[in-house]
Amino acid sequence: MNLLDENVLESQRRMLRSRRVPVRQIGHDAGRKGMKDDEIISLLHQSDRLTFFTLDADFYDRRLCHGAYCLVYLDVEEERIAETVRRFLRHQALNSKAKRMGRVFRAFPAGLTVWRIHEEQEGRLSWK
Repeated sequence: MNLLDENVLESQRRMLRSRRVPVRQIGHDAGRKGMKDDEIISLLHQSDRLTFFTLDADFYDRRLCHGAYCLVYLDVEEERIAETVRRFLRHQALNSKAKRMGRVFRAFPAGLTVWRIHEEQEGRLSWK
């Protein structure tokens, strides 16, 4: 499942759903509005292999790598969230849950940076 943070615009959530990207959103379909970061992490631990998309840079932290989920910090303009989420999920290196789990990503217009579980150095991926 793909989970959007509550700060993702409703228009972007609707756009993803209209393009058949299965998403839920905190405060609408999962959890509750106003959840703190540690509560969201707890929710991710309780769920089965979620990919969590957020605009909160605090989630781009190597210490948050965990085999049960994937975190994606969307470092893009709010109007480009749906496009970036779709692009991320269709990326050849990330197009399955198994390829994403245990990683924390930063998605930005020029590409992706990634922290992998049990690795000390940040990696990079291009959009191609």
